[in-house]
Amino acid sequence: MGQVEASTQREIAADPEDVFDALADYSGTRRQLLPEQFSEYEVREGGDGKGTLVHWKLQATSKRVRDCLLEVDEPTDGQLVEKDRNSSMVTIWVVTPAGENRAKVVVTTTWQGAGGIGGFFERTFAPKGLGRIYDAILANLAAHMEK
Repeated sequence: MGQVEASTQREIAADPEDVFDALADYSGTRRQLLPEQFSEYEVREGGDGKGTLVHWKLQATSKRVRDCLLEVDEPTDGQLVEKDRNSSMVTIWVVTPAGENRAKVVVTTTWQGAGGIGGFFERTFAPKGLGRIYDAILANLAAHMEK
């Protein structure tokens, strides 16, 4: 059993604080950014950053669906941490300045993978698939922010 990590990033032509606020807006903007792999989206507590409890199902592959119940924290400025109550999965969003009126967004997800041959395939293929899903979210975020 080993840790699996998926990460991607994108620069967005918008104020970093506005980009962060859009990502932290679970009751509004965040729902609009999610691609088709997400379903049953529901804010159960809060809705804006720290203290939010949000649920969704993530269909990572045709056969693999994760039922996620995420607690949101903001340990430092520009950072959102989503911890899944149903698994070891943790997703960290970091928004930093990248020049005048530009933001760099980095998203990284880690979890404890399976052991054996299944774990090998998970470590090999899951990061690429999840990276594509996050690339879609970041593309939607860029389109939303750069209007």
